[in-house]
Amino acid sequence: MAGPNDDLEARVSALESQMRLVRADAAAARVLAGGADRDVSAFATKLDAHTRALNALRETQLEQGVALSGLTQRVDGLTQRVDGLEREMRQGFAMTATGMARITELLEGIAGSQPD
Repeated sequence: MAGPNDDLEARVSALESQMRLVRADAAAARVLAGGADRDVSAFATKLDAHTRALNALRETQLEQGVALSGLTQRVDGLTQRVDGLEREMRQGFAMTATGMARITELLEGIAGSQPD
């Protein structure tokens, strides 16, 4: 006949067996947690590097924007100067054409007044 001690020993043995499984599960969980921690740390390092690269790119873009703004102002100034020179050139050609037409008139007048 099984006594109270036998039942107690069976229960303790069962608990000890379960404890071995719990310890193994806890050890496996610690290994997995350590791996996850390393993965997260590596990911955070890469993310920080990407963030620094994006910030550097942003700074470069801002600098280039300022440079392009200055360049745009210079091009606008040059465009105005070229437009002014073109106007002056057209006026000069018009004056030259008018002068040449007047010279032609005078030459024709002289040629027409001379006997053949």
